[in-house]
Amino acid sequence: MGNIIIRLKGYAEKVKQFLKGARAELKKVTWPSPKQTLASTSVVIVVVIIVSTFLGIVDFGLTKTIKLVLG
Repeated sequence: MGNIIIRLKGYAEKVKQFLKGARAELKKVTWPSPKQTLASTSVVIVVVIIVSTFLGIVDFGLTKTIKLVLG
């Protein structure tokens, strides 16, 4: 029983050190401004719309071609 408690304390200390390190690293991060976030999000949405439209057209064309070939 005592061995389990010692192991748990060791794990707790490792978790504590990990969280301290993570917090220190997060303080170093340069977070984007709301304007930058909005611009990046807009670009992602536009690219997703373009790619999904392209893939939809290709899928439609291939479906029609396969139906034409197979009868």
